[in-house]
Amino acid sequence: MKTRVLSKIGVGLVLLCSTLFYFSCDKNKLNVPPPTSTEISYFNSEIAFRTGILGVYAVLNDYYSSSNSAGGSGSAELETFFLPGDELTSQSEEPYEVFGQRLNSTEGKIQQLWASSYFLLNRANKVLNKIENVEDGIYTTPHLKDYNTGEVLFLRGFAHFMLWNVFGTAPIDTTDAPLANLNPPNTTGTQLLDQAISDFSRAAGLLPASWTGADIGRVTANGAYGMLGKALVFRATVNKDAGDYQAAIDAFNHISGAALTPNYEDNFDVNKENNIESLFEYQAGPPIAGPQSTNSWLYNDQANIGVCSSYWQCFYNGSGTYMGGNLYLATNKYKNAFSADDPRLPLSIDASNNYILKYVLNNAPEGQVNSLNNVRILRYADVLLLKAEAILQSGGSTSDAIALINQVRTRARNMVAGGTEPADFDQSVTDKSMIMKWIMNERLRELGAEGGRWFDLRRWAMGGIVTLNKDFFNSNWPSIKWDDHFLNFPVPSTEMDKNPNIHQNTGY
Repeated sequence: MKTRVLSKIGVGLVLLCSTLFYFSCDKNKLNVPPPTSTEISYFNSEIAFRTGILGVYAVLNDYYSSSNSAGGSGSAELETFFLPGDELTSQSEEPYEVFGQRLNSTEGKIQQLWASSYFLLNRANKVLNKIENVEDGIYTTPHLKDYNTGEVLFLRGFAHFMLWNVFGTAPIDTTDAPLANLNPPNTTGTQLLDQAISDFSRAAGLLPASWTGADIGRVTANGAYGMLGKALVFRATVNKDAGDYQAAIDAFNHISGAALTPNYEDNFDVNKENNIESLFEYQAGPPIAGPQSTNSWLYNDQANIGVCSSYWQCFYNGSGTYMGGNLYLATNKYKNAFSADDPRLPLSIDASNNYILKYVLNNAPEGQVNSLNNVRILRYADVLLLKAEAILQSGGSTSDAIALINQVRTRARNMVAGGTEPADFDQSVTDKSMIMKWIMNERLRELGAEGGRWFDLRRWAMGGIVTLNKDFFNSNWPSIKWDDHFLNFPVPSTEMDKNPNIHQNTGY
């Protein structure tokens, strides 16, 4: 038996050696071009760079749509930054809503969000490296190289911003050489926010004021200045840093040409996308006009149902479930935050059954749960309220801060001829605590069910502005007992298995 085995091995070695000898003698056999473009050969035109950059944008599908670039479950990661808030409920024991033992390091959406964020960062770093080292003569359109650099920096900053808001700690990723930073450790404090602020700041100085034609919807300087100011307010809240508040005000003051739309509903209407109030949107569907069958710069037909799928799968008028999950309904706290005559109430919530109406009225639905409507990630109303908070917390004019809140309330009031609600707040008030409550409650009314309420509550709790189990509660789950460890979600177990330098968040 041994002889036969050795004989077979011997024959194999002879064949292997003969093959190697054959190819080593015929150099033409080794000079075979790759079947497709390689990374080295691909980035040789402006069109190629455009395609690469749109590949970075496309990972936003993972946050806001039913796809997953990183090989996850193929559904949006919305629970991780939606259900923890106090304005929505799924009416079931979703781990992100009731916490407890069900929110742990093996939860699929947590693993998916982490992986998707680093998938975006990997693409961003790759494309940024290619832009920075591009050969002379490839870019011929004036300023386009700067614009493209700004886009990638913005998206890289956005991923770090999301990681901080969900996990609090995760490695910073700014290199295209993975072996140069193998097994990076956790960050601490606001280091992830620091990186986001650095990227947003650089992006703001490079991006155009606007895009035209098929490029409408790509990030602009206004979007970068808006996110820069927002990230600075978040860091200032946690660190109680007046300098960061002032820097945020300066960033907001660089925003040019933005304004509140006369009609609040325009911000959720599929026919009013990328309007004057919108600073950055996730492009969920096809253009409003034109022959294109899908969005011209972000392909998003991931559901394979003939239309572009949307983040807003769990807001719709109807009963039943979506893929086994319940509708997201308004909590009583959210509904009761409005005065009865506030014109925003019937555009936000169906008070008879607590259905969410944002993104549902005047929508373009398919099968009730899929939508072509863009997600408004950052709009000017958010900026006005953040600026009011920055002025107040940095010791600025209380009258100026209240005036900014009143701009948002005036827009709502003016939607009704002769309207009286919501009335302006009294600008002579100087009680900072009262004004801060006005800001927090106005953010709930104006921005509720838009995906940012949890991030606000988290930073306010970290900064000592709200108290867990007192100021922050979900009225549909009064039995939830909060403690500080829920302010950071668990680091995925899959990541700790891969990287021995990553450690779990406290309490998990």
